[in-house]
Amino acid sequence: MHPVKVGLLGLGTVGGGVVNVLLRNSSEIARRAGRGIRVTHASMRTLNKKRICPTEGIILTDQPMTVVNNPDIDIVVELIGGTTRARELVMKAIANGKHVVTANKALIALHGNEIFAEAQKQGVIVAFEAAVAGGIPIIKIIREGLSGNRINWVAGIINGTTNFILTEMREKGREFNDVLKEAQAKGYAEADPTFDVEGIDAAHKLTILSAIAFGVPLNFPAVYTEGITKIDREDVTYAEQFGYRIKHLGFARRTSQGVEARVHPTLIPEKRLIANVNGVMNAVVVRGDAVGPTLYYGAGAGAEPTASSVISDLVDVVRSLTTDPENRVPHLAFQASTIAQDVRFLDIEEVKTGYYLRMTVLDQPGVLAHVATVLSEAGISIEAVTQREPPSGAKHACIVLITHAVLEQRMSLALEKIEALPEIVGKVVRLRVETLDA
Repeated sequence: MHPVKVGLLGLGTVGGGVVNVLLRNSSEIARRAGRGIRVTHASMRTLNKKRICPTEGIILTDQPMTVVNNPDIDIVVELIGGTTRARELVMKAIANGKHVVTANKALIALHGNEIFAEAQKQGVIVAFEAAVAGGIPIIKIIREGLSGNRINWVAGIINGTTNFILTEMREKGREFNDVLKEAQAKGYAEADPTFDVEGIDAAHKLTILSAIAFGVPLNFPAVYTEGITKIDREDVTYAEQFGYRIKHLGFARRTSQGVEARVHPTLIPEKRLIANVNGVMNAVVVRGDAVGPTLYYGAGAGAEPTASSVISDLVDVVRSLTTDPENRVPHLAFQASTIAQDVRFLDIEEVKTGYYLRMTVLDQPGVLAHVATVLSEAGISIEAVTQREPPSGAKHACIVLITHAVLEQRMSLALEKIEALPEIVGKVVRLRVETLDA
């Protein structure tokens, strides 16, 4: 049987990794897929640039649409990123009756509903395992491995850049800006790191996880998104003193009121396995009603880890080439006709969680009592508190509190009153706490 012919859109880090792994493991992959898989065409911006993979036997072009329109190509692999040109190419490939594999989380998060609807009409597959958590096969795990479960919640460290920064701040006591510069120098962060440090990249991924976990449409605007740029080194230190670690967490939960989906810095008890995921590594915890909590850990980026997920999609597509389209694994885990279109996504003010509060106060008696009174009147109970003694002669002190779970709306109103107290200096630092109890 002839090998399946693949056209790559993009031959950079991930594209090169795909070619290398396909060549190195060709016989093993063919045994699993039932046919060989061969990259025959590839597009790139610059034709004469040195590549990390051999290009012999691959027809190269700087016109990606020629790959999409080539009748000999069976599967198009989109690795160029972005959402404008990539969307145009993917939609054209679908219209041409070609299956698509993509690592583009922004494309899926923003345009996935449209893309999947068109793919279903055309009877083709759009696979996107590499769009979330790099080499961790989390899409397949939730969509297939846990298909007997009602998923209660999903929590993930799904951006390696922010995890590296927070790890360095905790382990070495470094400042945010210092670590960010190192992350850029090592290639963990882009020259413009906004998508990573402001949480947008993680929000794209959480959008996808929420959809496949709960059977709801992709809804990126509904994801509350907060980055790590305001995290101070002393917050990391205080969290440790209380027995927590700060992680940039993506968290989605099904509730009786609707679905909550949020990305923000989060205090997690240090005894939780996910709290001990460090450096650029990723991890996702999925809580199913039958299986309980399960943890998945691995490389969230890189040439070959991401290529591993791309190739797993290629194998799935090849296995499905002769399958009735109506009997394939649904794009978003649930049959398209059963996706809950009327589901409500909760606003952040409707979310209930614990809180870490750090405030600068005038060094005088009774301040903590005044703060405690405001919280008590709002129905907010304190779990733990510490007060740092100021240096001799200093006018300001620092109070840090951990509260029990409360609605965000109630906490917001309480903080307005606390910040209005004459003894409070500036804004109160607020971070959310998740125990991730099973």
